[in-house]
Amino acid sequence: METAQYQQLLSLYKVPVSKLSSHCDGQMFQFETTAEIEQKQSELIGQKRAVDAMDFGLTVKQPDYNLFVVGPSGTGRLTYTQQKVGNLAKEKTVPHDWCYVYNFENPDRPLAISLEAGVGARFHHDIEVLLKDIERLIRKTFSEEPFENKRRTLLAGFEKQIEQSWKDLEDFASNLNFRVEQTPSGIDTYPLRFGRPLEKIEYDRLTKEDKEELQKKSRQLEEKINQTINQIQKVESEIRKSLDLFMKQSVAYSIECLFQPLYGEYEDNPKVIRYLKAYFQDVVEHFSIFLPAADEKEEFDFLEVITGNKEQQLQRYTVNLLVNNKSEKGAPVIYETNPTFQNLFGKMEYKGALGNWTTDFTLIKPGALHLANGGYLILQASELLQQPYAWGLLKRMLQTGHIQIENLYEVQGAYPTSGLRPEPIPLRVKVIMIGSYYLFDLLASYDEDFYKLFKVKVEFDTEMTKDREHYEQMAYFVKDYSDREGLLPFHRRAVVKIMNYSSRLVEDQRKLSTRFQEITKLLVESSYWASRENSRYVDDIHIKKALDEQMYRSNRIFEKYKEMIVSGTIMVDTDGARVGQINGLAVMGTREYTFGIPSKITAQTFAGRSGIMNIERETSLSGQIHNKGLLILTGYLSGLFAKNRPIPLSASITFEQTYQMIDGDSASSTELYVLLSSLSGVPIKQGIAVTGSVNQWGEIQPIGGVNEKIEGFYHVCKEKGLTGEQGVMIPKQNIQNLMLHDDVMDAVEKGLFHVWAVENITEGIEILTGVSAGYPLTNLGEFQPESIFAKVADRFDQMYQAAQKMNPMKKEKEE
Repeated sequence: METAQYQQLLSLYKVPVSKLSSHCDGQMFQFETTAEIEQKQSELIGQKRAVDAMDFGLTVKQPDYNLFVVGPSGTGRLTYTQQKVGNLAKEKTVPHDWCYVYNFENPDRPLAISLEAGVGARFHHDIEVLLKDIERLIRKTFSEEPFENKRRTLLAGFEKQIEQSWKDLEDFASNLNFRVEQTPSGIDTYPLRFGRPLEKIEYDRLTKEDKEELQKKSRQLEEKINQTINQIQKVESEIRKSLDLFMKQSVAYSIECLFQPLYGEYEDNPKVIRYLKAYFQDVVEHFSIFLPAADEKEEFDFLEVITGNKEQQLQRYTVNLLVNNKSEKGAPVIYETNPTFQNLFGKMEYKGALGNWTTDFTLIKPGALHLANGGYLILQASELLQQPYAWGLLKRMLQTGHIQIENLYEVQGAYPTSGLRPEPIPLRVKVIMIGSYYLFDLLASYDEDFYKLFKVKVEFDTEMTKDREHYEQMAYFVKDYSDREGLLPFHRRAVVKIMNYSSRLVEDQRKLSTRFQEITKLLVESSYWASRENSRYVDDIHIKKALDEQMYRSNRIFEKYKEMIVSGTIMVDTDGARVGQINGLAVMGTREYTFGIPSKITAQTFAGRSGIMNIERETSLSGQIHNKGLLILTGYLSGLFAKNRPIPLSASITFEQTYQMIDGDSASSTELYVLLSSLSGVPIKQGIAVTGSVNQWGEIQPIGGVNEKIEGFYHVCKEKGLTGEQGVMIPKQNIQNLMLHDDVMDAVEKGLFHVWAVENITEGIEILTGVSAGYPLTNLGEFQPESIFAKVADRFDQMYQAAQKMNPMKKEKEE
């Protein structure tokens, strides 16, 4: 191919400077700086699908329509979710308060009581005041003179019965000539003689008949004593019962006035009324708790430690205000950043006593589900799934519609606990989980209940269409964020630069990025550099300065690679021409910075039937996609050159000086070019680097990272010296992805560097070699003379004939 013809070919496929990047037209903005933009309601930009899904999921009232907000970090998914849910929650009714109270019938099962918002705090206060008033009235009642007089009168009647019983016993004993006396050790009886106790010497002198008679009377007296004691014990029992009943009646009468107002105040809540009546009965039954101790003992009382002191006993008459929505203005919105078992579902705290751990209903603490009940609970999926038992229990509570406070030690089965089982609380909450595509797919694949409970997918995109509406919204976003964060205003030129950077983030001239985390980072840093220069606003030079500084902080690895290439440690030629050698392009880097680097790809072809050997595959350094790309090369070569006989090809191909895993098919066209060069013997220009995948028909397919690849090769060429003939060849479909840096575009505009776009292998091989690819003359595999394909076909013929000579037996068999 003649030089003029070759230059014409290069010009035909050269990408013009105007298509190497997309520039926002700053004239569409009617402001000089963002300080002139009028304030308006902030809105989510470029996420219509997510906005519609969020509106639907938050509005539908049926259960199980919980939301999973999915998308990459930095798209504003959390900020928008909190803002949207917060605004909607303000319009909702404030949910009820919840209290736990003592269950007088079953103390191990505390009762849950629901009260209207704000009433819970009042109920808690009313019961607190009630307890104090009860103690005051009971003490007052038992200390008043009317009560004491009635008690004395009651006791006096029983005392007369006891005295009469003793008098009857004494009379009975006297008739038998005996005396009865009460002593500290019991009841003693003495036989009498002449009105005095019978002495032992006198008893010994009695006749046998007299002794037997005396013993008979003694037995009669013993029977009478036993009867009398039984009668007295019955009377004493009646005294205790009557006195207890009298005191309970007195207590009931005295405190009834305290409960009547509460019955009226909470008459609309049957559960509260039942609790108050049980409360009243229990106070009457256990009125002694409210009485002062008979004597104040300062010494240690072991029994009191075991049974609980008075304060602990009185705790049953208190209220545990679990959820207090008194200060809420709408439905609650809880964002639980640490969704542990206890933080989500509540817990029962314990306290130590004599080496044991005990608990009661007053130690029940709420979790995020309790606080969000009647409203919205926002969770990060990654945080939730890291917590043991949290996901499983959350599912169970959403399925049952109740919040059951579980004891973590019981769930783990570590050791027996107190067995406290609070009454479940009805659950009515909208759960919004935020996570990545990976976690969404993981849950959807491995948990059959996931779709039943999270029926609304809110998907955030990473890009949006580039149009006037989104330009204006982005400009307002810049203004709103700079105002909120106290940044300098941004000039129109700076806003244009930000728009271009946004397109660069998505590598698409037709799109803008919705990853506002990267945009806000640029806003903060550019404002910093503008402030350093005492500028009144941020201009385009400050945007460029911020981007350059970001690159400088992160491109150490790229600089090392470039240094090794320039020094020859990594062997990459950027000038001249070589047979069987080409520069491929790969993308490397870290999370903060990615860059493209050239890599020498070489091929050797020789007679044989082993096919194309991928050295990376043989050394386990090749991924599956890369292996697939090389198999496609065999299909292309066979389809083009094996029309009437097989291809006796053996070839080896490798990425030189690479010692890590290689995957992807973006170098498959590059590998095909180098194979064609090796087979035809036509050298490839080393100043042209190549990227792009290929199919079996030889069509070039688009790849990713095109900007980084072009810029990486440009910087290497610049360090080694630009010749004006260097450049990168890319797939034509990738033109729309070009958003090159200004220095590369300047070099292209000056003719120092070039970008070519091709659609098929024939176009690419001609640019790389300056030799016509050739076209088939017949269907038998004959091509235009002196073309590359003709040379390759001739080489295959030579290989085939050599193979036939080496194996004549096979030739005879074929004939």
